[in-house]
Amino acid sequence: MDTPTEKEKASLSDYLAAERTVLAWIRTGLALMGFGFVVARFGLFLAEFQLAQGGSAVQTHRFSLWSGTALIATGIAVNIYSAWSHVQLVAELNRGQLTLPRSPKAAAVVPLFLALVGLGMAILSDFDPRVMTESK
Repeated sequence: MDTPTEKEKASLSDYLAAERTVLAWIRTGLALMGFGFVVARFGLFLAEFQLAQGGSAVQTHRFSLWSGTALIATGIAVNIYSAWSHVQLVAELNRGQLTLPRSPKAAAVVPLFLALVGLGMAILSDFDPRVMTESK
């Protein structure tokens, strides 16, 4: 029978599960950064396309630049948090501490933030600056 002072050793499957989890978070962070880069450059592409079609040189890429930068920053934060959380979990496994389930807050904050960015993009995608300047 185990004594209360004896710690249960973590199994290989525990370490492999932690590894899979951190790799999934890293993949998510990289996808956020890549998508943020595309969003940030898409407004510039639209402005250049508008100039090529003979339109005015209205700066329409301001929102896409800011939302793309926010997505890139979110990807960086996700990767930093995942690395920190993974190091903490492996240290607990090495000490033989009972690791309680983690709080789902981090897994809930990222989708909520992405939903807000998507909502902002959906609302402002119908915004045409030429209509605003012509009505003045």
